[in-house]
Amino acid sequence: MDNELQEIKKDIRKKMKLDFIIPDDIPNEKMFIDQVISFLEEEFKNNVRNKDEKTLTKAMVNNYTKNKLLPPPDKKKYTRDHLIYLIYIYYMKNVMSLSDIQKVMEPLLDKKMTSAKLYEIYKKTFEMEKSEYFNIEASAAKAASITEKKVPKDEDEQLNKMLYIFMLGYDIYSKKRLIEKLIDEMD
Repeated sequence: MDNELQEIKKDIRKKMKLDFIIPDDIPNEKMFIDQVISFLEEEFKNNVRNKDEKTLTKAMVNNYTKNKLLPPPDKKKYTRDHLIYLIYIYYMKNVMSLSDIQKVMEPLLDKKMTSAKLYEIYKKTFEMEKSEYFNIEASAAKAASITEKKVPKDEDEQLNKMLYIFMLGYDIYSKKRLIEKLIDEMD
């Protein structure tokens, strides 16, 4: 059983492979929008589902700026701060509305927030993400194990996979609801 769990975790790791942007790898130089997009595309290349999927486009950046999730560039140049904001937006945009993201990021976008402080917050976020990755892996492995007990793959592989997806979806839905309640308390 322990060996089976290790195999499940190995499979999850292979499928879930995510790229993280190490704080020291974020350029601390001003960049044009095409450079920003190229940097994030390269850093997140393993996070896309297929080759046609875009991590970021000029239209997205303009939309984030228009919605006050991102400060406007200075003379068409973007800073490390912009990259950090875009990284946060990237991770949140699939589970939160733009207005919720703005509410959560409000303290980061405050004029009193210094670049040094923002960078320190990102470093803390990165450290927490790294450790959380293994908790997510363990949670997904547990869901796979529960599913396997209810409907073994060798009995009905398609039903097994469907139930596993439902289990993961329920986990995501539950966490999304918790996120929404936490955001509602931020007033």
